Amino acid sequence: MPYIKVKAYPKDKAIKEKVADEIQVIFEKYWGCASKAISVSFEEVSPSDWQSEVVEKEIQPNVAEMLVLNGEKVNRND
Repeated sequence: MPYIKVKAYPKDKAIKEKVADEIQVIFEKYWGCASKAISVSFEEVSPSDWQSEVVEKEIQPNVAEMLVLNGEKVNRND
């Protein structure tokens, strides 16, 4: 725990590794978990499939749970 899956447009392996490293640091710092407990994966989604595969299937049905939506902070108490 935790398992973080990032869906994004395709990027090269070096970029994904840097982002995974930063995500790991953030979860260690703020979630308070050990490095060995963190798992990060990436799923590449082509721009042409983004709307149907991510927005319609995952974002729209879960909009009430989003904390950042299209770059804006939402569903927060602050």
